[in-house]
Amino acid sequence: MAPGPIDQPETEQVDPKPVPKLSKGVVLGPDGKPCRTCTDVSSLFAMTKSTTKKRPALPTDCPPDVAQLGRSSWTLLHSITAQYPEKPSPEKQAETSTFMKTFAKLYPCWHCAGDFQEWMANGNAPRVSSREEFGQWMCEAHNAVNVKLGKKEFDCRRWEERWRTGWKDGRCDF
Repeated sequence: MAPGPIDQPETEQVDPKPVPKLSKGVVLGPDGKPCRTCTDVSSLFAMTKSTTKKRPALPTDCPPDVAQLGRSSWTLLHSITAQYPEKPSPEKQAETSTFMKTFAKLYPCWHCAGDFQEWMANGNAPRVSSREEFGQWMCEAHNAVNVKLGKKEFDCRRWEERWRTGWKDGRCDF
């Protein structure tokens, strides 16, 4: 028996709204408006028709842009990694793996969250059997984002010096 026609949902024909000209780097949210947590503040300012060369700095009590959110998030994640046990219990390992997967789902920048979830699903599940392994994994995750953003990669052999013990030259000592 030959298959019948595929039912297509009826769609209402709507005149498309004109799409505003967006500055490079502006990401729209599901509501069609610029997404604050997915867009760098300099890109948002570039959308305005300002003639001033210098962009004003936002007050510190404003919601973060994508760059500030990213820096803060990586600081938190690397700090968690630095304090992770050398030999975590199976329970701690399960909690940490669940945390990383949940973090990737709840991250406020929706397209960043999707990228991180996809990266983890493509053979990069959290490695949490030791502090060293978790630190290497976190550094690799951060470097994957750096590459995507065109930034310099960090030497993952130095993750512990950067995030746990401080630089060997003593500049972090107190």
